[in-house]
Amino acid sequence: MSSDFERADDVRMDVRALIAAVLSRGLRILLVTVLLLVASAAVLLFIPKSYESSASLLVEPRSNIYTRAAMDMSSSANAVNTEALMSSQIELIKSRDLLLEVVDAENLRSVPEFSNAGFSPIGFVLRLIGRGPEQRSVDETVLANLADRMTVIRERDSAVISIFVRSTDAELAAKIANAIAAAHVKRRGAQSLTDTADATVWLEEEIDKLRPKVSAAETAVANYKVENDLFVGANSIPVTDQQLTVVATQIAEAQQRKNDAQARSQVIRGLLGSGQSLDGINDVRNSVVIQGLLETKANLQAELAQKSTTLLSNHPTIKALKAQIGELNKQITSEADRVADSLEAEAKVEADLEQRLRDDLTRAKLTAGDATKGGVTLDSLEREAKAQRDLLENYLARYSDATSRTASNSALPDVRIVSEAAPSVEPASPKIPLILGAVGFVALALQIGAILFGELLSGRALTARTHAVELEREDQGYDVDVALVDDDVAGNDAIDDELEHAVETGIASPPRAARAADDDLAQLSAAVTTHQLRTVLLASLDGGQETLTVMDRLLEDALMSDLSAVVVDAGSGETSALPGLTDLAADGADYGDVMQRAGDNLAEVPWGRLPSLDRRSSRPSTLIEALADIYHVVIVDTGRVGVASSLPLFSGARATVVLVTSEDASPVAIGVARRDIAALGFELGRVVSLPAVRADVA
Repeated sequence: MSSDFERADDVRMDVRALIAAVLSRGLRILLVTVLLLVASAAVLLFIPKSYESSASLLVEPRSNIYTRAAMDMSSSANAVNTEALMSSQIELIKSRDLLLEVVDAENLRSVPEFSNAGFSPIGFVLRLIGRGPEQRSVDETVLANLADRMTVIRERDSAVISIFVRSTDAELAAKIANAIAAAHVKRRGAQSLTDTADATVWLEEEIDKLRPKVSAAETAVANYKVENDLFVGANSIPVTDQQLTVVATQIAEAQQRKNDAQARSQVIRGLLGSGQSLDGINDVRNSVVIQGLLETKANLQAELAQKSTTLLSNHPTIKALKAQIGELNKQITSEADRVADSLEAEAKVEADLEQRLRDDLTRAKLTAGDATKGGVTLDSLEREAKAQRDLLENYLARYSDATSRTASNSALPDVRIVSEAAPSVEPASPKIPLILGAVGFVALALQIGAILFGELLSGRALTARTHAVELEREDQGYDVDVALVDDDVAGNDAIDDELEHAVETGIASPPRAARAADDDLAQLSAAVTTHQLRTVLLASLDGGQETLTVMDRLLEDALMSDLSAVVVDAGSGETSALPGLTDLAADGADYGDVMQRAGDNLAEVPWGRLPSLDRRSSRPSTLIEALADIYHVVIVDTGRVGVASSLPLFSGARATVVLVTSEDASPVAIGVARRDIAALGFELGRVVSLPAVRADVA
């Protein structure tokens, strides 16, 4: 059993054999598929066809600027359009009362499709055991069938609701869909009118309650004004405030007149005291007496001037005229003094008036203060009265609007039909093309799957992995070396027998001729220089110079690519004068002591001074892990595969094992080496086959 299981890992599916098996039965597959399609089409012909029609409703407020209530300031743009609103409309459409209206309108009780209960396997079984469901009424049966054949959905991201109805009669399906839509619109309109009528009754009751409240509030305002003398004058200004304004204005005017009289009196007395002329003072010039004196003075001065031309200054006439002019000046001065006295008297009168006005202002302020305190209460009463009055006016406007709408049935529902259902031309079910396509696909898949499964169970589609890979590579123009085609298969006890059988039956071919002998080495070097491989464990098949050739090639290419590299000798067995890997394993040297630099980017770890390597030490594996973090490339020579190999020392390390062989190595020997490497817990990454090593190779 274990041997059979291990051999199962070395086989794979032969795709060509599977395809050939399917093609060989192609006629049978085609015939069976056609027969199934014909049978399905025949069955579908006896299935009643169902037709589906749909009507659409738009859910939005119907009011506008002309039909909206006078006090309603909202618009349709602010209407509620939420998921809850649409869900509510859908539930109303599917409600029992609405569907009963449709059943009555379309007389669905007489339609066998809706009035028959139909066959139910579960109900039949329950009736056989004596637990059948109770017999339903005709209405219940019709409603159940109608609900089963009706679908109400909201169109995505819109305010449109679609009502789908299925029936064996296309005309009946369209009629029912339209009837449901019309019944819902009618019902919503009736509900709107009912709401308006209810609102009218409520508004009337509220208006009757508000009217006495408004009258009482306005009466309280009027009584408070009378009791507290809080009257309002022009421009809605309280009388007390107007009085304060008038008195303040009068005080300012009296004070101005007093100051003016005092100023003019002081000017006149100043001119009199300095002996200057008073002709420029308006108060003096406006005096009738002074005007007469000035006129007489002017005449005498004119006569004096005339006489002075013929008479001397000592002439009596001249002296008489001068004496008269002097007397007139004294009279003018005396009269000006009396004008100043009159101005001072006028100033005293204005001062007395100002004082009386200030007393009146003080009393008016006291009255205004009391009025202000009373105004707070008055404002409160007026606010209350205004609130009651505004509410009453609002209710009156709404009542008038609601009354007119109820009387004229002008309320519009919030839904309307936007698309009426039309009889469907194509049946909604069964979908014959879709069903036939599904039947054909399933028939083909089942038949092909059965054939493939049978081929795999019989083993006819399985072939040895080495044989299959060989055939594939022969198709690509290569000769196959059995040792190169399976790098992932673990060795087992049956490898030798399989390889011998392959050689005897001619599966294994001679070494490759179409490809250059160093292609394997070139591929390995490319993997190292492109960082695909970081740590390489070289295992030799024959223990010859092939390992040195591979190592030199890898080092040369790595250094040419500016990569740092380190070489670890873990398989030569040649002692050295410097400490090396054997000393490290025996704790005779530290990690830094065994590193010997050979160049800028090159270092090496020699075998060491001891003849043997301690295989129980874990220090070599730790060294390899540390070197992989420092250098780009780590190459380890583990020697010949077998008991003496140092591969077990590096168990668990992140490394790739490369098997180095010569071109003339037998497949059996390679298979044995694979088995030994697998037995150590490694996976073989690559196999490099080299030609015979020249004598000049170091």
